[in-house]
Amino acid sequence: MNDVFKIESISQFHSLLQIPPPKHPLISVVDLSILNDQKQPPQSDGTKISSSFYSITLKHLKEGTLIYGRKQVDFQEGSLFFTYPDQVVTLKNAVFEDSRYSWGLIFHSDLILGTPLASKIATYTFFRYEVNEALHLSEDEKEGLSIIINSIRTELNRPIDKHTKNVFVSAIDLLLNHCSRYYDRQFVTRENENCTILRAIDKFLSNYFASSSLIEKGLPTALQCAEHVNLSPNYLSDLLRKETGKSTQEHIHYHLLEIAKDRLLGSNDSVKEIAHSLGFEYPNYFSNLFKKKMGVSPSVFRNLN
Repeated sequence: MNDVFKIESISQFHSLLQIPPPKHPLISVVDLSILNDQKQPPQSDGTKISSSFYSITLKHLKEGTLIYGRKQVDFQEGSLFFTYPDQVVTLKNAVFEDSRYSWGLIFHSDLILGTPLASKIATYTFFRYEVNEALHLSEDEKEGLSIIINSIRTELNRPIDKHTKNVFVSAIDLLLNHCSRYYDRQFVTRENENCTILRAIDKFLSNYFASSSLIEKGLPTALQCAEHVNLSPNYLSDLLRKETGKSTQEHIHYHLLEIAKDRLLGSNDSVKEIAHSLGFEYPNYFSNLFKKKMGVSPSVFRNLN
């Protein structure tokens, strides 16, 4: 059965967990260990679930599995992962470890409307990472984030006033900034693995441009690159930026332009013919990209060299 069970509100989410109603309609912090007090946690039988809110979850999963997209991961070591509105997650027979570091922060997008975070949140690309790209925290990092979570809990116990929204949004923004820092650390500590991925991407692109795929399928995409190394497009692009300063798309363009320059200088083919051989249906797109990256048009580049 492929139907997705949609959770429309934070109140509905609390109801499904059989816990007291939320103290604020747009934000809540849930102690995940309370799920162990139930004989059968709701919707934990493999049902696909999506919600209308963002979630940031630190899980210590002793038993069961979490499936996110097509990926499954073991959370026994305790990992932080993120979901965005309408992301589909599947939870199977979950039993969470009784830990003060096992919590879930959920907040509706309406909470951040009209604040700088509303436009900034799209820059936190880890919301669209795959679950196997979760953030693995040190004890100090867990403690630091839990301090912020506890400050949100404290605010939830206060009467709502004109400052409430700003306090919540500031706390979420601070937490996300720390998460960005910790992800940067994780990229660094996985340097050897990252270099292997970088080599795999370069090899994939070199082979792609040298094969008939370019003519048959057109230019390679960031998604194809990510699937080749079993990563999400956002995670791969962020990893490449950390390692090389270039996004996945910029890596594709780099390989493309190297071949284009070689053909411009090593053949008598017209710019139009070269554009078509590189997978461009419209030569103007090729010329515009070439000029944007190289500073001159293909024809000028050929004449100058």
